[in-house]
Amino acid sequence: MSYSVMFALLLLTPLLFSLLCFACRKRGHSATLAVTVLHSLGITLLLILALWVVQTAADAGEIFAAGLWLHIDGLGGLFLAILGVIGFLTGVYSIGYMRHEVAHGELSPVTLCDYYGFFHLFLFTMLLVVTSNNLIVMWAAIEATTLSSAFLVGIYGQRSSLEAAWKYIIICTVGVAFGLFGTVLVYANAASVMPQAEMAIFWSEVLKQSSLLDPTLMLLAFVFVLIGFGTKTGLFPMHAWLPDAHSEAPSPVSALLSAVLLNCALLVLIRYYIIICQAIGSDFPNRLLLIFGMLSVAVAAFFILVQRDIKRLLAYSSVENMGLVAVALGIGGPLGIFAALLHTLNHSLAKTLLFCGSGNVLLKYGTRDLNVVCGMLKIMPFTAVLFGGGALALAGMPPFNIFLSEFMTVTAGLARNHLLLIVLLLLLLTLVLAGLVRMAARVLMAKPPQAVNRG
Repeated sequence: MSYSVMFALLLLTPLLFSLLCFACRKRGHSATLAVTVLHSLGITLLLILALWVVQTAADAGEIFAAGLWLHIDGLGGLFLAILGVIGFLTGVYSIGYMRHEVAHGELSPVTLCDYYGFFHLFLFTMLLVVTSNNLIVMWAAIEATTLSSAFLVGIYGQRSSLEAAWKYIIICTVGVAFGLFGTVLVYANAASVMPQAEMAIFWSEVLKQSSLLDPTLMLLAFVFVLIGFGTKTGLFPMHAWLPDAHSEAPSPVSALLSAVLLNCALLVLIRYYIIICQAIGSDFPNRLLLIFGMLSVAVAAFFILVQRDIKRLLAYSSVENMGLVAVALGIGGPLGIFAALLHTLNHSLAKTLLFCGSGNVLLKYGTRDLNVVCGMLKIMPFTAVLFGGGALALAGMPPFNIFLSEFMTVTAGLARNHLLLIVLLLLLLTLVLAGLVRMAARVLMAKPPQAVNRG
């Protein structure tokens, strides 16, 4: 089978199932079973196809399709694997979660069709980000992730969720516009120096000629790229959309936003980072990443300590972890870059577990307020064990793998003589540890409220 057919199956499958889920709206109140079956089939095929493409790319080194328009290399393969696995897991969790919402009148069967339709459309847009080799399509796909997921954020139609959705759209659209400026600068400069100007639209071709690019233009381009795609990555100070969107969205969508969407923007940022480093050296890009990364960790650490809404706390944890990834990239070197990629994987898995666990908490307690959510070990022991493990993992406690990626980041920083930065980073990570452990202790072991049934 050709690579083009393989990529077509991967990309068109979620798009097809999105259309089929929307079509189920015609069945009215009898649509629940049909759309759930379609959704289940869609996420299963997504997992199979994503892992198939990843395995093929791993065997071949890198693969191209549709000429040079689609591309997966080792870096893209990691992010595609995360997308496939997390997309499947959140899709499975959505089935029970949304069934409860429909049964309790929070959503109608018709709105459920919209939910699953936009869920698969969101997956399609993120797949397009990960597989695109065209710089403009890559940017357009990032913009499309905003539009498709905004409907999921505001799916309940309440004032708070609609405000969060609009805030998400406005901030990310403005932010990604800066990314477009950076994209145009890279393309225009590459087109002026490459033998075939039309090839300057493809990332892989620009990378081959990156040493010919103008250093001043590339310096400016990276500033725009970092602001633009850093907005979708959740870096401070462009992170303001993230706590509202994560907390107001249904919990499976919160997991998808945190564990996959942020990664897609990060992947685009890394791809430009590779080009810029070859064009102007790594000093300036690394310095910017360290500044934005440390500010993100610092601001998030403070909010984690004082936050009383469980989903907003997890959202600020996403800001902190994306900041930590930026710090690892900014430290640079083989160990720093490996630590950044490993931490990306670790954060995705831990955050999926915690957001899905917070969904169970919300369904059982009826609130996200940490002053009320207490005694999970007695109320819902299975969820409590998983949630507690996820919280400790996210806090960086050994033997969980996040401890390893954080340890590697610290080691890389010390090896590259960033002593003061590492001391400050360790202090901030200690604050994060304190906030997450305090949250876990209260949620798991405090006296449970009388009104909540056990089991």
